[in-house]
Amino acid sequence: MKISIISKDGVSYLVPFILITMCFALWGFANDITNPMVKAFSKIFRMSVSDGALVQVAFYGGYFAMAFPAAMFIRKYSYKAGVLLGLALYAIGALAFFPAKMTGDYHPFLLAYFVMTCGLSFLETSCNPYILSMGSEETATRRLNLAQAFNPIGSLMGMYVAMNFIQNKLNPMDTAERAQLTEAEFEAVRDSDLSVLIAPYLTIGVVILIMLMVIRISKMPRCADKSDSIDFVSTLKRIFSRRRYKYGVIAQFFYVGAQIMCWTFIIQYGTRLFMSQGMEEIDAEVLSQKYNIVAMIIFCISRFICTFLLRYVKPGFLLSVLAFAATVLTLGVIFIDGIYGMYSLVGVSACMSLMFPTIYGIALKGMGDDAKFGAAGLIMAILGGSVLPPLQASIIDCKTLFGMPAVNISFVMPLICFLVIIVYGYAVRNEK
Repeated sequence: MKISIISKDGVSYLVPFILITMCFALWGFANDITNPMVKAFSKIFRMSVSDGALVQVAFYGGYFAMAFPAAMFIRKYSYKAGVLLGLALYAIGALAFFPAKMTGDYHPFLLAYFVMTCGLSFLETSCNPYILSMGSEETATRRLNLAQAFNPIGSLMGMYVAMNFIQNKLNPMDTAERAQLTEAEFEAVRDSDLSVLIAPYLTIGVVILIMLMVIRISKMPRCADKSDSIDFVSTLKRIFSRRRYKYGVIAQFFYVGAQIMCWTFIIQYGTRLFMSQGMEEIDAEVLSQKYNIVAMIIFCISRFICTFLLRYVKPGFLLSVLAFAATVLTLGVIFIDGIYGMYSLVGVSACMSLMFPTIYGIALKGMGDDAKFGAAGLIMAILGGSVLPPLQASIIDCKTLFGMPAVNISFVMPLICFLVIIVYGYAVRNEK
């Protein structure tokens, strides 16, 4: 990494860059320890896939609800204040898993997820434009791609913890066996499984509190913190008058939806595939999560490769090329009913790696202090991760469609998302 991309006007932002980049890894952990929980909660509480997908509704709903309040808070105070409040809410939500477990009910967990992601909304609304401001505008997209490259490292940790400290330790009874339990037996198994499930969340809650204290005592720059005035309506009109930004928000909505669907329902896709080959349900779930981890490793490697390629290729052009490749692979996921369909689903992650930070960087380019509110709109677009997965889950619950496994057909949802991103990438292909 060249120091020039994290310095401005002769001032180095190396230490703040490192600390804020660590936050990218921390919310990556939260995102990807949560994706497998759709399947876990469905089993623990004997629910449908659609009911389990409410985890994603609560999780990404928090992003949507808090994005503009976060932007207003940041504009009035500072990026650092936004980061600190985000970390505090993240910790509170994670630690709330303990009282949620004590109730023995599903819905308090949804509230805990919502609080946690209100914190993540503050973090993402603060950290993304903060990173963009830590150097020249010419290197902003590269800088954000570099910081975002550490997000999948946190995601990998989340997946690893989910597989080894939750999925592998849950009661091995499959869905059919759990359905036959008496009420007393069900409650005993449920409470034991919930004790397993909450332990990693309580641990990360403590880690987040430590991180909060480290950033609190660290000297952080007030990059681009030039105005504390809040003229909400006129600012919204101004930023949404920019076509590149307006359509960037739409593209981000569909990208996040595609990402969450591909990383959440790979568990259902793989479980059906491997059980059809004679594997037990619990073993099929764990193997599917291993494929998900491989997908994230590929995503992480591809993020660094794409960051390098952006030195030579225009971001919009590369975005459209990778979205086209993702579309082709998703067609493989739908129509290839076998291990090569799973390989195609894993391969989609290589194409997705560039998308979030590149859409983000292109959409916010040239917005100056309006980037604080512009960032909020792009974080609100994460609502795609709340709205679209339940639609895919409802397709999966059909079991069979058109003579094909419904879980295969369900990937038409990410397919539509990638088509939207192709259009946006092509429209901004000449942007530097």
